[in-house]
Amino acid sequence: MRMNAIVAGVGMTTFGKHMDRQLKSLAVEAIQSAIEDAGLSLADIEAAYYANVAAGTMVGQVCIPGQVALREMGLGGIPVVNVKNACASASTAFHQGCAMVSAGVYDVVLVVGAEKLYHQDKSRTFSVFDGCVDYEDFDRVVDSVKTRIARAGGAADEGAGQHSFFMDIYAAMALDHMAAHGTTQAQFAAISAKNSRHGNLNPYAQYRGVMSVEEVLAARGIAYPLTLPMCSPIGDGAAAAILVSERKARQLGVNRSVRVRSSVLASGRDSVAGEEAGITELAAKQAYDEAGVGPDDLDVIELHDASAPSELIYYETLGLCPRGQGGQLAESGDTALGGRIPVNPSGGLLRKGHPIGATGLAQIAELTWQLRGVATGRQVSGARVALAENGGGYIGEDAAAMVISVLSC
Repeated sequence: MRMNAIVAGVGMTTFGKHMDRQLKSLAVEAIQSAIEDAGLSLADIEAAYYANVAAGTMVGQVCIPGQVALREMGLGGIPVVNVKNACASASTAFHQGCAMVSAGVYDVVLVVGAEKLYHQDKSRTFSVFDGCVDYEDFDRVVDSVKTRIARAGGAADEGAGQHSFFMDIYAAMALDHMAAHGTTQAQFAAISAKNSRHGNLNPYAQYRGVMSVEEVLAARGIAYPLTLPMCSPIGDGAAAAILVSERKARQLGVNRSVRVRSSVLASGRDSVAGEEAGITELAAKQAYDEAGVGPDDLDVIELHDASAPSELIYYETLGLCPRGQGGQLAESGDTALGGRIPVNPSGGLLRKGHPIGATGLAQIAELTWQLRGVATGRQVSGARVALAENGGGYIGEDAAAMVISVLSC
């Protein structure tokens, strides 16, 4: 459906290691910031969509995390929908909130994502990511990834069990791209270096240090060709947005309005004979069509760089460059601040961090600030049209969930 929701307010916590804080306290902080930013009160909220993935595993909150967090701040009675859709959970909550506002069901909706992933027992954290694939057929999934790696000329990963299984998936993707298009490890490293420069400018980012391409390449190996800075870190944190109808925005006198032009939610599927496009390309085409824009109209992008190769491949699937030319775009400087199409001015998942249930709304917060012209220190000059891409899970050889949203001011 076509969207006409307005982002009236956004807020987020810093991302990082918050071992001394409860999950609900992180959510409350982000919500309070978003409500204040929108100039509203708790009483104005008509419904809430709360995204979280790991609470059942990490803190034991198997059910009702949204109700628990909202009750903490004195909000009850309204519909609260808990959303779980792997790393695309927060963007799925955003999509659902936009749809309900656009359909005229509500005038004011809260969308929030919160996550705690740090734990003394790392195996517990890794188990969350294991559940983002077909867990009842986990051995077959692992074997298929190993087959992809071998087919592309890679070797079995000796560090298995010491990192998220998704890094092996991303390594397989990277090796496929290298074999098919001559992409180099240094081109992946260029993305990590670029995002480190951006993250250094973002006070919400988990990692602020700047790295060179050479330092990225020299870092500890994870799963070839990935080194540690090419892999997004786990994190704790929360992000939120207040969505309002056009009527409510006029009533409130919302200034510097950020409009949701489109928001598309799609799921991975089995490949269709004769069709090369994956779920990202299909969702992107729909999002562009509904928004009435194309890749050349975009001024700034936040995308799901769970690994450096992911960002490079998304350059191609989002239409920023032809298939096979992501490596050249990565090293050209065009996707850096000051370049033709800045990507991940927040530092992306690689530097901002990846508390998976909050990531999609952190992207929305960053793009809202960019479109308002208030992203101090990392502002994209003249930003008017923005795109957020947030994928989650893995099914077949594609993302299990994908949300692509286009915003404008």
